[in-house]
Amino acid sequence: MEKDVYYGGQAIIEGVMMKSPTHYSMAVRTQDGAIKVVKESYTSVVHALRFLKLPFVRGMVYLCEMLVLGLKSLTWSANQQTGDEESMSTLEIVATLGLSLVFGLALFVGLPLLLTGLLTADHGITFNLIDGVLRLIIFVGYILAISLMADIKRVFQYHGAEHKTVNCFEKKLPLTVPNVMKQSTIHPRCGTSLIVIVIALSIVAFSVIVDPRWYVKLGVRLVFIPLIAALSYELLKISAKFYHYRITKVLIAPGLWMQKLTTKEPDEKQCEVAIEALKQVVEESPSSA
Repeated sequence: MEKDVYYGGQAIIEGVMMKSPTHYSMAVRTQDGAIKVVKESYTSVVHALRFLKLPFVRGMVYLCEMLVLGLKSLTWSANQQTGDEESMSTLEIVATLGLSLVFGLALFVGLPLLLTGLLTADHGITFNLIDGVLRLIIFVGYILAISLMADIKRVFQYHGAEHKTVNCFEKKLPLTVPNVMKQSTIHPRCGTSLIVIVIALSIVAFSVIVDPRWYVKLGVRLVFIPLIAALSYELLKISAKFYHYRITKVLIAPGLWMQKLTTKEPDEKQCEVAIEALKQVVEESPSSA
């Protein structure tokens, strides 16, 4: 495996999506107990235009692409459980992503801002610190609340299976169920860690907003969020690259701790699905040819 080739993915409904730089695969456990796999080629638009490869720019592009790919994968996996083979149109994908973003911004940006305004009359650092802490509390509370749902618990188990499988592969161990089951459910390139970095950076970035008008605070936050997400993406890549250094482990510890909420210990059958998904993209990698 070449050093610049990374594999990862996300949990989907009763399965796992895995992605390489050139392909992605979706594997699910169907209701009859079989594993169904679909593999597709994948080319990021970052490779089409040179300026899209610039730091920060590429982060925003990659994150948007992963949102779209993640939604398509979730939809496909849900359809496998119902027997519906219809795919989402471009308009449906845009509409669903739009509604999801509005909900996320309202819950994790608008609500903390509103509550902070009720808790303090300060408009400087104190305001933004309380706002950041409330944002973290709401995020943790949201994860804890949805984790009580049986279906979400299984998604979190598949999330754990995804991490275990990638960890096994990156240790250059054979992709067998016994080897995968021994691995950690924590991984430094996880999207959960990315969210924690975003929250931490937003506390710092929003501290410069001292205007007392709520609509100015909200507007500047909405402008800052894509920039903070892009910077967080770059920091996540750097931290994963230098993960074995002690100082790096200390800095990224909060993100790893948070993963304990979004991953659960999978069973062997769930790991079988994750292994199959990863094998499909690894065999298409130039480094495995």
